[in-house]
Amino acid sequence: MLPKLILTDIDGVWTDGGMYYDQTGNEWKKFNTSDSAGVLFARKLNIPVGIITGESTEIVARRASKLKIDLLFQGVQDKVKVAHELTKKMGLELSDVAYIGDDLGDLELLKRVGISAAPANSPEYIKKHVQYVTKKSGGEGAFREFVEWIIETSGRQIEDLL
Repeated sequence: MLPKLILTDIDGVWTDGGMYYDQTGNEWKKFNTSDSAGVLFARKLNIPVGIITGESTEIVARRASKLKIDLLFQGVQDKVKVAHELTKKMGLELSDVAYIGDDLGDLELLKRVGISAAPANSPEYIKKHVQYVTKKSGGEGAFREFVEWIIETSGRQIEDLL
């Protein structure tokens, strides 16, 4: 079964979780471009993608804009509350949602969604609460792998979307 909405954390999923600062205080994040294919696959299936992150940076806003991400929620302290309000607004249930997250701020939402995943380098106490653990670590294409896994487990073929 395909989800009706795919949500994702950013730091530790789309990035390696590192916080990089230069001498002037500018923050840097490194994104893996292969994750953009996960967004493209979701779009081909008419599944909206949303980012829910505790951080609030222009870097994430720019990445979301570049990839035409449907929904962006930054500075979120309660991801379950935001996801619940969003699904209610969309006429969905949390069981209709796929979510990938990697750490403590993601745990409650991972427990409540219909499809859950964590990157390979997530702590064990997170991984034991998800349905799928990616082979890739955060920042190495974990989001793309998650979307591909969703497609394949739904009985569809990636090749059909190319």
